[in-house]
Amino acid sequence: MKNIFRYLFCAWLVVAGMEVKANPLFGNQTLLNDEWSFVLSDDSALPSENAGWSQVQLPHDWSVKGLLSPDRASCTGYLPGGIGWYKKNVFVPDSMSGQKQYLYFEGVYNRSEVYINGHLLGKRPNGYISFVYDLTPYLNFGKDNQIAVRVDHSRSADSRWYTGSGIYRNVYWITAEETHIEPWSYYVYPESVTPGKGLLRISLNIENEMATARKLVVRNTLVSPDNKVVASNKSKVSVAAGGLSSYSATLPVKNPQCWSVKSPCLYTLKTVVEDSRGNVVDCATIKTGFRTFRFDPDTGFSLNGESMKVKGVCLHHDAGVLGAAVPREVMKRRLMTLKEIGCNAVRTSHNPQAPDLYDLCDEIGLLVMNEAFDEWEFPKRKWIDGWNVGIPGFQGSTDFFEEWGVRDMEDFVKRDRNHLCVFAWSIGNEVDYPNDPYSHPVLDSIMNEGFTQASFGGYKKDAPDAMRLGDIAKRLAAAVKRYDTTRPVTAGLAGVAMSNRTEYPAALDITGYNYTESRYEYDHAKYPRRVIFGSENRHDFEAWKAVRDNEYIFGQFLWTGIDYLGESGSWPSRGFYSGLLDFGGNIKPRGYFRQALWADRPVAYLGTYPAPGYGHVSNLNKDVWMQLEEAAGKSDEAPSMDAWPIWNYKEGQIIRVVCYTNAPQSYLLLNDERVGAVKPYDDKTGIIHWDIPYRPGKLEVVGLDEVGNEIVRHAIRSSRRPHAIVAVHADKTIPIDGVAQIQIQVVDEEGVPVMLSDNLVKCSIAGPATLLGLEASDNADMGDYTDNLQRVFNGQLWAYVRADGAGKIRVRFSAEWLQDCEVEIESY
Repeated sequence: MKNIFRYLFCAWLVVAGMEVKANPLFGNQTLLNDEWSFVLSDDSALPSENAGWSQVQLPHDWSVKGLLSPDRASCTGYLPGGIGWYKKNVFVPDSMSGQKQYLYFEGVYNRSEVYINGHLLGKRPNGYISFVYDLTPYLNFGKDNQIAVRVDHSRSADSRWYTGSGIYRNVYWITAEETHIEPWSYYVYPESVTPGKGLLRISLNIENEMATARKLVVRNTLVSPDNKVVASNKSKVSVAAGGLSSYSATLPVKNPQCWSVKSPCLYTLKTVVEDSRGNVVDCATIKTGFRTFRFDPDTGFSLNGESMKVKGVCLHHDAGVLGAAVPREVMKRRLMTLKEIGCNAVRTSHNPQAPDLYDLCDEIGLLVMNEAFDEWEFPKRKWIDGWNVGIPGFQGSTDFFEEWGVRDMEDFVKRDRNHLCVFAWSIGNEVDYPNDPYSHPVLDSIMNEGFTQASFGGYKKDAPDAMRLGDIAKRLAAAVKRYDTTRPVTAGLAGVAMSNRTEYPAALDITGYNYTESRYEYDHAKYPRRVIFGSENRHDFEAWKAVRDNEYIFGQFLWTGIDYLGESGSWPSRGFYSGLLDFGGNIKPRGYFRQALWADRPVAYLGTYPAPGYGHVSNLNKDVWMQLEEAAGKSDEAPSMDAWPIWNYKEGQIIRVVCYTNAPQSYLLLNDERVGAVKPYDDKTGIIHWDIPYRPGKLEVVGLDEVGNEIVRHAIRSSRRPHAIVAVHADKTIPIDGVAQIQIQVVDEEGVPVMLSDNLVKCSIAGPATLLGLEASDNADMGDYTDNLQRVFNGQLWAYVRADGAGKIRVRFSAEWLQDCEVEIESY
């Protein structure tokens, strides 16, 4: 550690392609993820050296490494919580004694306490909020200094979904001069964009902890996406001894390139603070740019003056076997796949996510509805024995909301407000769920009010009064507006009919409706100034048509974009599996169905299953809502959006072949022969289907335009016995501490994927690397995903391999009776 604290002064020129870290935007940051020690222990004081410490690398989530067990809570995926301690020694040289030293945590779940040399720096109960501590008064310069972090997730069922446990995001050591930019005060946004001109607003606070006043110069340099300096300026600033000075300036730019979801143009802004002799005092660099957006109650949403529908998904923050400690590379692949489907927006359900997500959405071109809370002052039901099954628990984060809620909201906004991708702040999700916990007399007239969600009975006089919602919403909205007035405040309303009797909707700039499409038309007429959108929606075609066919509804956010741990069904069930992508980030059939609705290019997909009355369809491939509807006898024979690309059945068995496409008409080929009629696009279900007798071979759909020209086709094939393992995706080079992602598939002798394969695969590694886990994405497999043995699901799985040093890494996959597969990776 002795050599990592060289003070790196800011260079004047912005280097093309330089990495811009997500941080409090002051000082110089050093990543502090290596060589931590960890122990599970409920001691209130730091455990002794013989307590069983093990070495870990951050980010670290201890829960996902625990054993799945039916005696744990279904809400968090049958995985454990507990109390853990982390510690690390850092040598701080004497040469740093004249500077300020800080620790920055991107996120610790949860109820953390941070110590330096035995001194308590502070506590942060919210596990999703980033925070900074000043270490300087408690450091021993020229010696080792011990950082210790206690993480209390003993209330393991404190969320409706899997949260993870531990220091599950990055940690940085920050060195700054006694005069420096105040943490998170650096704020840059496009103040105006008009034809031929853009104006960038820059503001920050300079903190002077010296005993003398300072005369300073602030220089700004803006570099375009093609690495050209397009604007610069400088200003003089004076800061009193022990004082704080505010600075604000604008940078005009001619003909700016606007950021959009189709063309995410990012500029690089470097701000340097110098003393009167030109010495660098502090600096900050961010990605920024230009874009405008507008919300209208009648015409919906426009970006840079162009009307568009928001095609969004709700996302939790885990990634299957990786838990909550998701590497940036994995997160990027998943987001890129969502964009490939046609997604253009993400809702962070229901909490702030890792800074990497916002950086990537800026880079990729995904809008972000940034959400802060799932509950406020009272806890919601947390299901213990399965989703909406049995007797719920009521652990949660509500015990610290009154003390921390507004501060958490403010810190959340200050951290993320520089991201162009963020286009709205959500202050809450379903905090108005009827009788969970709030109640109102309108619940006694539920049949006349259009409620679409369970209300757990009528009006309950002893429950919290729903009229309280308005006051809290106003307080949180004000917290947002103190630090950002450029974006609207919103929330996801579950009990719209109840909330309409309160001041809650009036505290919002735009209003999200969760699963309440039936009220769109009625409320648009009753509240003509209200901007309405689907903040959480099921995947059914009617919910999308409510957006597509109504100009005043600007978009929807599907529940959910990716399968996630927790909110599980009854054992065995790892999590909630209605995603467009599975736990490993593979596109599921409903992802291809959504692509047919959202994509702006011709697409087609074939899936199959036994026609109704001609065979059994497994529930394992269905989302929990479909299973609940079937149990209640509400299912019908409409073609499914969950048909897998399998063409292996009994000869002559009648099979339903479904096609998800945006082609105006399509026909079907079996072994190059026409089967069935040419069928037009079905605007009732969004799905074309044929019922045909099975014959092995190649099944293919051909999509045509309006006049019969071929525009797209997709084929699936019958497979033979499993023969070999092949790598269908493998990262060839990764940096040290980077994570390689390898996807394997079981194929037959002709290379056709064997979707029905469930072979047990062993992963062996030679070289400087660690296997983080194997993810096959089977929701019902409750085994150990973190060891080196895993059954494939749908014939495939992903391996995540972290490079621990430089050199060649060989990863071998083997299974009985199958040909092995080896992948070579170079780490640098």
